[in-house]
Amino acid sequence: MAILIKPLIILCVCAGLSACGGGGNTTPSTVTPVTTPNTPVDTTPPVIVIAGDTTTITITQGNTFTPPTASATDNVDGTTTVSVTGMVGSAVGSYTLTYSARDNAGNTANTDVIVTVVAAPIVVNALPNELGIELDDWYLSIPSDEDGNGKSDSIKEIELATGYTHPEYFYTSADGGIVMRSPSRGFKTSTNTSYVRVELREMLRRGNTNIGSTQGVNANNWVFGHAPTSAQANAGGINGELNVTLAVNQVTTNGENYQIGRVIIGQIHANDDEPIRLYYRKLPNNSKGAIYFAHEPRTGNEVYVEMIGSRDNSTSNPADGIALDEKFSYTINASDALLTVTITREGKDDVVATYDMTGSQYEDPDQYMYFKVGVYHVNNSSDPSSDTGQFAQATFYEIRNSHDGYVFSE
Repeated sequence: MAILIKPLIILCVCAGLSACGGGGNTTPSTVTPVTTPNTPVDTTPPVIVIAGDTTTITITQGNTFTPPTASATDNVDGTTTVSVTGMVGSAVGSYTLTYSARDNAGNTANTDVIVTVVAAPIVVNALPNELGIELDDWYLSIPSDEDGNGKSDSIKEIELATGYTHPEYFYTSADGGIVMRSPSRGFKTSTNTSYVRVELREMLRRGNTNIGSTQGVNANNWVFGHAPTSAQANAGGINGELNVTLAVNQVTTNGENYQIGRVIIGQIHANDDEPIRLYYRKLPNNSKGAIYFAHEPRTGNEVYVEMIGSRDNSTSNPADGIALDEKFSYTINASDALLTVTITREGKDDVVATYDMTGSQYEDPDQYMYFKVGVYHVNNSSDPSSDTGQFAQATFYEIRNSHDGYVFSE
């Protein structure tokens, strides 16, 4: 108002002077004030639009990647330039691309696009014997009966080690393992067993049939270190260790309550009994499975040792359990009368359990041992026709057996 008031005062004075000077008939002039409107302050940043509205992208390692295009519009300036910072590397992992735009008022906008590079699936055309697992030490049982003898078929060491594969029971996985898959029903290894299996049986003779019988205390089998020295001298090895890496892919979801979801993945077998059977079990309503083992003395009752979770028929989900398709490793070590089982998983502490077999009578001079690895499917009550999941399957990535005095120990 001060700017307007001063001119008015001056005009009035002049008008008075003019009148005094003789122009008394002049009409005084009038001035109208003018107000200039304030321009609104621009505080709105541009809007960035990523092509396809995609802010998370997954690509396979080795594939060519082209960053998505983007546009930006400002409410005052219209179309605005978009710049991109960041890079996507060739290694597996997550990368961030930042898209930025700035208007003439200095307002900025940023939008991140997360690009995840995943490993390319391994396409394996190799046969099971070409995957780095030594198969000369094993023969395989599968629940078919091609020779018509009423029992499951056995694939001997030499055939197995020179490229045997079976499209349903024993084949190579896409990620470089050996798949063993067993139905609930099929031909069995003998009339003394209730369950079918796709399982490897340790054969220290390695195809040398001159050794004679596959049974007995001889070069094909091993004994515990507390067996008599005469038995140790005749055996193919003393004591033993079995190292296996695997992932259980499928277990059953129906059948008898005590059989659902269980499978034996490793054993020490003696003449008629089993010093150890290692179990994996996952119940249908649980996302993770348990690990436990059984020790069967030659006389008396079996003893069960729980390692991860519980073997109970209605157990809750084990917090530290092992999910289907999750890789893990186990070691069975037999040293004299002591059994030691170790479960190993990446990023977790080992789980270790021991059992003293003193008194189980496996040191007797006629008792011989051999390892077994695979899918011993201890559910013969599931209904395979009810759905496609009524089978047991595991993929094996490492199998190594060793014994004192055995020259082919791994």
